[in-house]
Amino acid sequence: MNESKRANLPVVPPITAILGAIVSVQGGAALAKALFPALGAMGTSGLRVGLSAVILMAAFRPWRRRTTSTEWRALIPYGVVLGVMNVVFYLALSRIPLGLAVTLEFIGPLGVAVFGSRRAVDMAWALLAAAGIALVTPWVGGGVDALGVLLALAAGACWAAYILLGSRVSRMISGGAAVAIGMTIAAFMVIPAAVATGGFARLTPGLFAAATGVALLSSAIPYTMEMIALKELPARTFGILMSLEPAVAAVAGWIFLHELLSLRQCLAVALVIAASTGSTLTSSRPTQGNEAEPGEGWQGG
Repeated sequence: MNESKRANLPVVPPITAILGAIVSVQGGAALAKALFPALGAMGTSGLRVGLSAVILMAAFRPWRRRTTSTEWRALIPYGVVLGVMNVVFYLALSRIPLGLAVTLEFIGPLGVAVFGSRRAVDMAWALLAAAGIALVTPWVGGGVDALGVLLALAAGACWAAYILLGSRVSRMISGGAAVAIGMTIAAFMVIPAAVATGGFARLTPGLFAAATGVALLSSAIPYTMEMIALKELPARTFGILMSLEPAVAAVAGWIFLHELLSLRQCLAVALVIAASTGSTLTSSRPTQGNEAEPGEGWQGG
């Protein structure tokens, strides 16, 4: 992203910005789940992705640049994975609590961080996260919907693919334009599926307004906040703060959806947060936050 665009960003302290992004994303997820009884997970996902695409296209106007065939070959799988990730996460969210869904999904970026490493410390973080997952698997008597757990883990796998594909795309196109095009590709895939499953059959002006709020909270606002944070924060600090996301999701689920996690589930959340934080602290990656674009890895379902 060029310096003129960074200079036009609002003046917000970087830590406030990233915490605001986390709260915004999880508030958007809670609002989305509240729409499920009327629109279903597919209908809500279709509206969220479609409206997010419109907002991001208007904000970044990627049509002003020529996209090459090589860039399209990178953008299309990126957009497809983005769409699948959103749908699968919402389907998981329809079955299990928000805090638990985000915790299981968070395995995706954590897996990318430690995958392929031969360092003992990284294996330790992976084992710690695995212990967290084991605590909420249905076969240990956790009382959690088995399909919901599998869908959340699938969303995590999509998030991992999104990070890897987004890293490739970001080297070709600036983050804003890339995520706008990717979200538009996702919309062309998700909206027809939502229509085919009757997801828009009960849509009203009020529900449309609420879905617009979901799109703003889940995409436009956190994306802007992350850009502000990445301008100032070292990547390590950014990663540590983002590790709080499962805890914020659990709190959002409790406040807005009245979802209370069991002691076992709270321990699982704590273990995954500890694994993510530990992985970030012991990472050997570069520590300058402005070496990455926010679309590359942190906006999950």
